[in-house]
Amino acid sequence: MSPGPAQAQTSTAAGPAVPGAAPGTPAAQMPQPDLQQALALRDIHPPGPPPAWPPAAGWWVLLALTAAGLAALSLRGWRAWRARVRRRRILEELAGIGARAQGAALAAEVSALLKRVALARFDRREVAALTGSHWLAFLDHHGGRGRFAAGPGRVLAEGPYAPAPELEPQALLDLARDWIGRNA
Repeated sequence: MSPGPAQAQTSTAAGPAVPGAAPGTPAAQMPQPDLQQALALRDIHPPGPPPAWPPAAGWWVLLALTAAGLAALSLRGWRAWRARVRRRRILEELAGIGARAQGAALAAEVSALLKRVALARFDRREVAALTGSHWLAFLDHHGGRGRFAAGPGRVLAEGPYAPAPELEPQALLDLARDWIGRNA
C-alpha cells in the first residue's frame, strides 16, 4: 500500500525517522552529529618543541670536538708553562755561575750547562761526543749565529783547559743566555 497524501505530508514535515528516537519526535530536534564541524578544515597545529635531552647527534659531535680542542689547548699551555719554568731555572743557574765563577771555571761551568741543555733538547747521540770546534759549530748551528766559533763563545773550546783564558765574562754570559732562550 502506498501512503496517503496525509501520511506523506506528516513524514515530510517531521522529517525522516531517526533510529532510537521516540516516535513522533521531529528530526530537527533530535541530536545529530555535527557533520559540518566534522567535515570542516582545521588549522595546522605545529608539533611541540623537541625535547632537550637527549641531544641530537650533531651536538654530541660538537661537544666531542670542543672537548678535544680544550684538551689540546690545555696541553699546549701546560707544555709552554713547563718550558718557561725550565728556562727560568736554567737562566737562574747561569746567573749563579756568573756570580761565583771566574776565568777557566766560568768557561767550564757555562760549557757544562750548555751541554746539559743540548742533551735535554737534542738527540743524545748527536750531542754527547761533541768537543772543541765541533761543539762550537753545533752551538752556532742551533742559534749561536757564529758567535761561538768567532765571538766570545770561542773560549768554550779551550778556555776550560787554559791556565788564563782570554775571557769576556759578561759577553759569554749574554751569549749563553741568548742560546738558552732559543733552545731551552
